[in-house]
Amino acid sequence: MKIGIIGATGMSGQKIYHEAQARRHEVTAIVRNREKAQQLLGADAHLLVKDAFNLTFSDLADFDVIVEAFSVPIGKHLGYLHLDIAAHLVHLLRNQATPRIIFILGAASLLNDQNTPFLESIKKAPGAEAWIDTPATQAYELELLRTATNVNWTGISPSLNYVDGPKTEYVRGENHALFNNAGKSEVNSGTLATALLDEIEQPQAKQTRFTVRNAD
Repeated sequence: MKIGIIGATGMSGQKIYHEAQARRHEVTAIVRNREKAQQLLGADAHLLVKDAFNLTFSDLADFDVIVEAFSVPIGKHLGYLHLDIAAHLVHLLRNQATPRIIFILGAASLLNDQNTPFLESIKKAPGAEAWIDTPATQAYELELLRTATNVNWTGISPSLNYVDGPKTEYVRGENHALFNNAGKSEVNSGTLATALLDEIEQPQAKQTRFTVRNAD
């Protein structure tokens, strides 16, 4: 498949790029900085160098799947850009069967056992006002996507603790946060990349969100 990754130089994007390559997909990193992308992904990485907000439908039309792995620095009050990029891509891809678009969403919109989003408890954390805009806006991003009934979208949320690490076996769920027997909700970036590529190759979630955690 032809897969384009927006934000391919980030923690998620790098792992997804390499996992897609390992599975012999035709993968393109959609990035703003050519030199940074070549340093992180390899000098021979296939690149589309363009700001994501300037992408047009013609830029995306030849892909089978677009992965939106866009991220912003925490604490810079730029969380609103998650909503902006989602709105831009939804606008471009309305009423199109392809490319399918997969959004990497935050964990704050996952539900606890009282069916309440974890965002509500996260807001109460000490010093949350300095960084809450990012998880809050990613929760709003999911709400936006749920209204996009004429867009071929899927969302994936990491577990509550999302860390850079190698791929493992994983457990998959839907809208509730997943915990192991020790009460830990954690997923590695490599594990998320594996689950995302599995979803690309064997689609199960259409116009909905799913979540994963490390199996161990």
